Amino acid sequence: MNYSATAPYYWDPSFTDTDDSLLSSDQCVIKAEHYFVKGLVEIPVIGSDDVFSWAVWVTLSRENFSRAADMWETPGREAESPYFGWLSTELSLYSPSTINLKTHVHIRPVGQRPFIELEPTDHPLAVEQRNGITLDRIREIAEAVLHPTSEDT
Repeated sequence: MNYSATAPYYWDPSFTDTDDSLLSSDQCVIKAEHYFVKGLVEIPVIGSDDVFSWAVWVTLSRENFSRAADMWETPGREAESPYFGWLSTELSLYSPSTINLKTHVHIRPVGQRPFIELEPTDHPLAVEQRNGITLDRIREIAEAVLHPTSEDT
């Protein structure tokens, strides 16, 4: 019920050995210019109380990233106003691309990944987040993620 991207779309393994870049399980900095946090695009499962989620990366402004980092271990951080961001994970099952969809990052209590709210557009991912998906759609996603074909990559 959850699939995760290990790094933002813009990450290159060559950044690992540089002093101005960082990739952790929750945060990423590229060349001290681009700042990312990992959060969840949650999609309700129609006819159940379950939620399907994509763990994705969102780029934030330097100021919002600094604020989020300062509050990362602070109880009550969920009271923060949402941060604007751009989706920075390519989910190849969706067309058009998911790169640079507008988002709002809602910080949750310490220990929980942020909730990523997509701008309510007609993009298929945004529609699924608003309207929910069926168990058949989840099976379709699982098949594509676990057994990709050349069309899925």
